[in-house]
Amino acid sequence: MLKHMRSLAIACLLCSAAQAAVQPVRLRCEYRRNPEAVESAHPRLGWALTATANGEAQTAWRILVASSQSALRADRGDLWDSGKVASAGTIQTPYAGKPLRSGMACWWKVRVWGKDGRPSAWSEPAYWGMGLLSVSDWKARWIGAASPAASPLLRREFRLDKPVRRAVAYTSGLGQFELRLNGRKAGADVLEPAWTNYRKTVFYTAHDVTALLKPGMNAAGVMLGNGMYNVTGGRYVKFKGSFGQPKLIFQLEIEFTDGSGTRIVSDGNWRVSPGPVRFTCIYGGEDYDARHEQPGWDAPGFDDAAWQPAAEVTPPEGRLAAQMSPPVRVIETFKTVRVTQPKPGVRVYDLGQNFSGWPRVRARGPAGATVKMIPGELLDAGGLVSQRSSGSPVWFSYTLKGQGVEDWRPRFSYYGFRYVQVEGDATVESLEGEFIHSSAERVGEFSCSNELFNRIHRLVDAAVRSNLNHVLTDCPHREKLGWLEVPHLMGPSIIYGYDLASFYAKVARDMAEAQLDNGLVPDIAPEYTVFKGGFRDSPEWGSAAVVVPWLAYRAYGDRRPLEANYEGMKRYVAYLGSRATGHIVSHGLGDWYDVGPKPPGPSQLTPLGVTATAFYYHDLKLLARIGALLGRKEDSARYNALAGEVRAAFNARYFDPAAHRYATGSQAANAMPLVMELAEPEWRQALVEAIAGDVRARGGRITAGDVGHRFALVALAEGGRSDVIFDIASRSDGPGYGYQLKQGATTLTEAWDANPASSQNHCMLGHIEEWFYGWLAGLRPDPDAVAFDRVIIDPQVVGDVTWAKAVYESPRGRVAVEWRLHGAELSLDVQLPPGVSATVIPARTKVGAGAHRFSVKR
Repeated sequence: MLKHMRSLAIACLLCSAAQAAVQPVRLRCEYRRNPEAVESAHPRLGWALTATANGEAQTAWRILVASSQSALRADRGDLWDSGKVASAGTIQTPYAGKPLRSGMACWWKVRVWGKDGRPSAWSEPAYWGMGLLSVSDWKARWIGAASPAASPLLRREFRLDKPVRRAVAYTSGLGQFELRLNGRKAGADVLEPAWTNYRKTVFYTAHDVTALLKPGMNAAGVMLGNGMYNVTGGRYVKFKGSFGQPKLIFQLEIEFTDGSGTRIVSDGNWRVSPGPVRFTCIYGGEDYDARHEQPGWDAPGFDDAAWQPAAEVTPPEGRLAAQMSPPVRVIETFKTVRVTQPKPGVRVYDLGQNFSGWPRVRARGPAGATVKMIPGELLDAGGLVSQRSSGSPVWFSYTLKGQGVEDWRPRFSYYGFRYVQVEGDATVESLEGEFIHSSAERVGEFSCSNELFNRIHRLVDAAVRSNLNHVLTDCPHREKLGWLEVPHLMGPSIIYGYDLASFYAKVARDMAEAQLDNGLVPDIAPEYTVFKGGFRDSPEWGSAAVVVPWLAYRAYGDRRPLEANYEGMKRYVAYLGSRATGHIVSHGLGDWYDVGPKPPGPSQLTPLGVTATAFYYHDLKLLARIGALLGRKEDSARYNALAGEVRAAFNARYFDPAAHRYATGSQAANAMPLVMELAEPEWRQALVEAIAGDVRARGGRITAGDVGHRFALVALAEGGRSDVIFDIASRSDGPGYGYQLKQGATTLTEAWDANPASSQNHCMLGHIEEWFYGWLAGLRPDPDAVAFDRVIIDPQVVGDVTWAKAVYESPRGRVAVEWRLHGAELSLDVQLPPGVSATVIPARTKVGAGAHRFSVKR
């Protein structure tokens, strides 16, 4: 029991030599589980830890890396045997063995030594494959159709006369591709490869296809789609633009059991034909005519005499690189929950959930019968699907070949929807929705006794999942663009739920490739279309170029995005300085979608200079910290000094000492200086109470928008006013989370009031997740933590909440907290992995001093 203690630093409590030592688990290479195409000469290895007793700690490790599974099983590290290394480190361990070559398979495992000097068991084996490390390793050629089609088919047959030990296919099909071998799809990924600025980088993916090959004749087939590479229009589009015609590069590296090998590459020996996809647009939908299918086109023995020779085509400008971010997959399937018939010949299928994906239909009818599927988030007054909120016209259509029950879903286009309006003369047997999004590993769990809060958590999570694609989109239908305020403002919330280490490295790369020569970082990356004014140049958006690499470092310990993007960060901050007058930056969108007297849009309640200058200051302070971390001491001193000047100018311009408020006194205006430490310490509590008072005066409602909302929540929570956040989140009678649920929303909406003219699937206002995990459950990283090496346990017991729990699978191991009220007594259970320390702050409300029961487990 803890008595009369404000905080407790948890040290190792117990140690028993009779119990098993600490154990390494969840092995990662370059932050990914068993990646197939690593391009680093010294890949970074890491693992998490578990232990069966309190007080355990890792004191040393030994890594074995082998060229085969059999060598690893024999404890023979023929590529690298590190020997026993005295170290408590579990992340960022660089491979230091024999030189690695393109296409190499590397098997590895690790054991560690505990506090008592006893070794653990070896970990489960893990794997990584090397990508194609240089341009000269690519022997394939870019090929396509001489007469471009919407989605051409390409094929090649080849003979294998020896047993295959390992085969890896390296493929890039632009804009998207589906690879098939001997009639079967390679892997579960969809919409391959990830979207990029194709003038700078083109990603390829790698698939182990050993199991798909067979002795004798084999066939490789690839279907191409337009994706973001070739947006030509024809239906709804956010923009039109093309980097070129669809094209393919393919290299299959085959190793035989006798040690020899062969290679199959894309070249002029391939054949090409128009496919059954007659129209495809990443925005507008997809049409498929099954009468144009060519059965067996992707299998050996198919007669392709009528096909044309593939043409070697102009390569894309970008450099080929292995895709680093998690692939997109079909993650979940939604069944139809209700079917209505608003008018003759039209049926509307309700899938019960708004999500990103496509419909999957099973239908029967004669050849030429059609199923037209119009997806949408909402219904109109007549019960028909409305695309008012999501971009129109968009539809998917399938024309039957007339052979029993036919099963189809799109390949190269997706949408955000809940309802599907079905028209046509085919008979629909069933319709489902396939939820597609990033396969980033889920690492967090949250729940509490308040069911409304659990529903809000699920509401936000559905929107996050829907928008985790190849970029963090703001919505999965009309935009599909990587608006940059989302990854940094929502970053602390999303990181609790999903492992974004490799995803954030890609976001940083996208921003670097979008940056202009003058230092400007556009509001979207990749910048597929050029917007005007604040929609291209808003400091609250462009500052992601500084904040996102820092977030990745803090969350995962990854320094490389800081190192790779440091000069670009400096250029962006210099650009902001060039736009400043007297250190005040006052352009952009400001607190986008705040709640004011007018319809939502650019900031209404908070001056642009407050939000823009606050981010300018924040960027300078982060650059000073990053510079110090990277050994750039002069830079660090210079940025600290400039930040001091900006702070003084900001306070002189915007702070009213008599009224104890900033600028207009809006929630955003008072919160951002607090959280970003622009405010003087003696002003802090008055500002917290001003925010709380404004919320109370508005009946417990928030006014802050896309930019200010996170800061309002953090300012209240850090200021000990989680009771105000409880009231905000508990309301359902005005704009807010509860109101959205009351209106029937199943994902977070773009506008606080669930306006049907706005998107019904936006994750930009989901900052409450950070409060759920970090303050209500009370699990958050220490302000100076790196990869969760230090945590703060700080449950804030408010309202009617009687218990809350959160779990986070950190890079170092599982961190968990669960608290429960038993009358006036609080029980608090904490789980920490070895090597992680915590500061516990007993609950600050509802529970008196001494009324705590506390346990910690490692």
